[in-house]
Amino acid sequence: MGSGEVISQTGAIGAILAYALGGLIAYMVMLCLGELAVHMPIAGSFGEYAGRYINPATGYMVAWMYWLTWTVTLGTEFTAAALLMQEWFPHVPIWIWIVIFAATVFFLNISSTRFFAEAEFWLALVKVATVVLFIILGTAAIVGIIPMQGYDTAPLLSNLTKDGWFPEGFWPIFATMLVVNFAFSGTELIGVAAGETENPEKNIPRAINAAIWRLLIFFVGTIIIVSALLPYQATAVNDTHGLSHSPFVSVFSRIGIPYAEDLIRFVIITALLSAANSGLFAASRMLWSLSSTQKLPAVFSRLSRTGTPMIAICVTMMGAIPGLLSEFYAPEVIFTNLLNIAAFTMVIVWISICVSQFNFRRQWYKSGHTVSQLKFAAPLYPLTPILGGIFCVLTCLSMATDSNMRASFIGCLMIVALCYISYFISVKKTKH
Repeated sequence: MGSGEVISQTGAIGAILAYALGGLIAYMVMLCLGELAVHMPIAGSFGEYAGRYINPATGYMVAWMYWLTWTVTLGTEFTAAALLMQEWFPHVPIWIWIVIFAATVFFLNISSTRFFAEAEFWLALVKVATVVLFIILGTAAIVGIIPMQGYDTAPLLSNLTKDGWFPEGFWPIFATMLVVNFAFSGTELIGVAAGETENPEKNIPRAINAAIWRLLIFFVGTIIIVSALLPYQATAVNDTHGLSHSPFVSVFSRIGIPYAEDLIRFVIITALLSAANSGLFAASRMLWSLSSTQKLPAVFSRLSRTGTPMIAICVTMMGAIPGLLSEFYAPEVIFTNLLNIAAFTMVIVWISICVSQFNFRRQWYKSGHTVSQLKFAAPLYPLTPILGGIFCVLTCLSMATDSNMRASFIGCLMIVALCYISYFISVKKTKH
């Protein structure tokens, strides 16, 4: 949903570079995670990896950060989906749609794993099919096979440099990296599911290698097409038409696709529900992990008849509550602040993955093992975890430079500090 804003702030080439760099960062993090997950496939893995290969306090903090990432994301997904529904049904209060979407996602998560996976498959399929259609039609419009409103001849790639290579300078590329990186959030779910994956030695590396192509095609590919077909100044979300009036709507409309705005609105809603569905799964498993390692009461690791951590799911659903406040406060403000918090906490988890893999490999070598003995090894060690970690740190710092994000940045740092304090208090109580 933020791609249009990124293009309008950075220019065409700047946006392509930003998303390419975001994909590279995500891929480096996934390589680090893949090595850890194949060596130690457990559910709720990030906190365990950080606890073992950084220190227990950081492991505790990371587990809570990842839980907070997806719990807060639930609020953003439900609020955004409700705002989109209100464009269709302006007289229905936002909170009603939030309750409906929350109940739907909750039901999917407490059902059997098979039913959950089936629902997630169809939700994701709608998004994937639309992106593929967009890439095919967009490419045809670029080369002139399909006529496009506003062009007498094939536009080709003239829009990319029409206003210069970097019309807004280099700084916006850095400033938008948090939004760009958050677009790639969810790639680390392979680590959450590692403990529930059959034959992780084979399936996890396959998932990682397939992911890089999806990242390049779906993210960078669509950004190239939007940038080639629209002037970069025309890609920002139009406040008059709402969230669904994205650059994708503009491209579909100019190509001549009927009901383009309604189509994109439907696709965005299904994508939001898909993300919320996966997020609730991931966050509840993180609570389950904290409970199974005795950092939370045993009730959080108790499973239902369908094999789902019911209490953990119910507690995580509290992330929908901030969305309900949108009926009384400005929903766009709530959405933006929740998004900033979710993006920051996600990048903190990514940093921990890079540091954990760096320390794991060092311990592996010190114990006399070789890289050939690893069933899956991240290439170019130590460059991969070092670069991945540095880029993630820079992404977090970009949040501090933006006046609109600074309050969220300070709040997130306070949450990190609170996690460490609560850990040491709990350890002290345990000793006594």
